[in-house]
Amino acid sequence: MTRTTAAFAAMTGTLLAAGCLRDAPPPDHTAVFTGGAGEWVDLSHAFGPSTIYWPTDTAGFQLTELAYGRTEGGYFYASYSFASAEHGGTHLDAPIHFAEGRMTADEIPLSSLITMASVVDVSAGADADPDYLLSVEDLTAWEAEHGELADGTALLVRTGWSSRWEDRTAYLGTDLTGPEAVPELHFPGIGPEAAQWLVDNRNVAAVGIDTPSIDYGQSSDYRAHVILYSANMVGFENLTNLDALPATGAGIVALPMKIVGGSGGPLRVVGWVPG
Repeated sequence: MTRTTAAFAAMTGTLLAAGCLRDAPPPDHTAVFTGGAGEWVDLSHAFGPSTIYWPTDTAGFQLTELAYGRTEGGYFYASYSFASAEHGGTHLDAPIHFAEGRMTADEIPLSSLITMASVVDVSAGADADPDYLLSVEDLTAWEAEHGELADGTALLVRTGWSSRWEDRTAYLGTDLTGPEAVPELHFPGIGPEAAQWLVDNRNVAAVGIDTPSIDYGQSSDYRAHVILYSANMVGFENLTNLDALPATGAGIVALPMKIVGGSGGPLRVVGWVPG
């Protein structure tokens, strides 16, 4: 039984026990896919000429036209090739990205990519401090209000930074490119203490954030990456629209390119909010 199916079964069982669904027909799970049971939310930025990559990747996203127009057979035909680094735009971090011997992109189970989502909102702190770090106190305060983070959930950190996506300088904290840009980066991330607390105390499957990196811009040792990915957690970076998800109760479907041996890849990720 998948986590999604289990969640539906648990919810239905609760309603039956309360007498809310007495003599009701079996639940129609297809309503999840038709939109009748909730709302689908796109959590991905589109890939194109303005897609933001790490400053040392100056090639960006490249789309090359191979064919476009009417053929000799009379039908229209379009085809392109594309080139992209694994870690740009909305993308997946496979654990091997910062942890030798851990899962590659093609080895990640669907249970880590299709699961329930919990959203921790630290946008107020990030507004006040572009170098804001998600703390253990942020996590314990969230749990005091919403309950313990469930096993296998995806923890999504909302900083509000995605509102800056159209302004590369505001999003990264610098207008520089190349290696000299890296020390000038400023954006929020996950503190190493919070990362270690998650590894030691909770069993989340994935972490995601609406900034360029799960480590904050000024990090030089990328400890959050190392700590979380060494525990075989999966990462999602450059997310958007996290404000459309509730703190708890939503689902996430995060399907990257399945690259053999890859350390990550472009990601189309959506959230599902029950109606």
